Order: sequence, then C-alpha cells, then structure tokens
Amino acid sequence: MHKISIDAGFGCPNRSDGRAGSGCLFCDPGGSGAVGIERDLSITDQLAAGHDVMVRKYKAKRFMAYFQPFSNTFAPVARLMRDYDEALRAPDVVGLAIGTRPDCLPDEVLEMLAEYHRQTYLWLEIGLQSSHDVTLARLRRGHDYACFLDAYRRAKQQGLRVCVHVIIGLPGESRRQVLETADEMARLRIDGVKLHLLHVLRGTPLGDLYEKGEIDVLAMRDYVTLVCDVIERLHPATLIHRLTGDGPRDSLLAPLWSLNKWEVLNAIDAELERRGTQQGDRCEKGS
Repeated sequence: MHKISIDAGFGCPNRSDGRAGSGCLFCDPGGSGAVGIERDLSITDQLAAGHDVMVRKYKAKRFMAYFQPFSNTFAPVARLMRDYDEALRAPDVVGLAIGTRPDCLPDEVLEMLAEYHRQTYLWLEIGLQSSHDVTLARLRRGHDYACFLDAYRRAKQQGLRVCVHVIIGLPGESRRQVLETADEMARLRIDGVKLHLLHVLRGTPLGDLYEKGEIDVLAMRDYVTLVCDVIERLHPATLIHRLTGDGPRDSLLAPLWSLNKWEVLNAIDAELERRGTQQGDRCEKGS
C-alpha cells in the first residue's frame, strides 16, 4: 500500500488569505506539499495520476489518499466530508492520511474524523515541529505547545491514530531541546512520528535568512547523530513514518546533502548498529 499525495485546495489559518502570505518561517508557497502534485486537477484525477505512477514504479495495489499541502481540516465539516468521500471513491483507495495543524481541529471536525476512522484506515497527521514555545514563536507557527497538547488529547479521546511531525535542525534549537521534544513524544506515547530534516527553500522567509548568512544548517553527520538520539528515546510502540526527507531539487538551498536520501538512511542504520542500540533503549517508558 502506498500513499498518493493530493492538494484539495485547502488553505491555512497562518497565512494572510488562507493560501497566500508567508505562513511559517520554513513553509514554501505550495504549503510544504509533495513534489509532483498536479494541483489543477480534481481530487479524483490527482489520485488517478498518482495511481498510475505508483503502479509503474512500485507495483502498488492499494493506496492511501494523503491530503498533504496546507491544513486539510481548515474548512467546514460539509466541505471536508465531500472531499474525503471523493478520495475514498477512487479505485483501490483504502485509507486516508490527513495532514493539518493543531489549531485546525475543533471538536466537530474530530468527531467527523472518528466516523471515518471507523469506516476506513485513517491517520491524522499533526504538525508540531517542536515542543518548545520559544522555537514555535521563532518559526511563526501561530500556536503554542499547549494548543498541540489540547488537540492531541481530544483526538485520542476520539480513538484516532495520530502521527506527529517534528523537525530536526530548527534555527536556535539546541541538542538538549531536540531531545526534550523526543522525551515528550515518548511521554505521550504517540502512535506515529515523522522526523523531518529542516530544508531551506528558495522563496521562503527561512531561505531569505539563509541567503543573508543569518542561519546555518546541520551537517549530515550531526543530523544522523541527532536522529539516532531521538530514536533511542521514542517509545518502542511508536511507528516511525519518516526519518528524513529530500526537498524539491529546483528550490532547495540547503542542505544539499539531503538530496542523497538513501545515503542518509543508510548512515542512520549504520550509526544505530555501531551503537548497538534500537528504538526505545533510552525511553523511560520503554518497558
């Protein structure tokens, strides 16, 4: 089963008119969406195009519709249901992954998602990035950690599977702060996590700072070390959805080593083998 990323046209409360404006410090004009999304097509046609690619490349047979760019619960419930239903009617689509922000999850949306959870295979993906309010303010996220905790608690009360997004290498964050975020994820015993490498993209406020020499990025060795430190602290029951990522080649300013994704993944494996450790070994709740 493979995910097909789609853009359903949702906006974001952290942008001036929903889709325009600067948004978060790191977010590109496309809302941090996947490369290759054909945004001008309908949901059905986007899924058909992605279906053909996945079958050709991976011989995939089943698919999850991944509502990825922007905030995919930032709309009235009726609009959300219309779009989710359209995705589930597409051939061979057997589940939904819905990416959003913690401040876009009112109770009525979570209740609606719980109904889909009972009908299909569903992951709710919440962008957190850091558990530190000083970092969230620096990123211009527009919410604090308490907002995330409230949304997460209410999502779990509805029985939802939650995947939390965390970025490693954020401006101003120390190693200690990164590990404190990992410890928080272990304390919450989150269902899933996506670990992202900070990408500096052209056309973003972060990119402007980088080109002025006001921020720096992690070297590959430092990123690998931090990822392994985080893995050791995560609860062993947490499903790791992602360990790194590769930004769009035509707009990536740094770090360019991230384009060699398999080299990074192999280096993470090698470092864990060198340490003789695995996920949960340094988690206080790992037993």
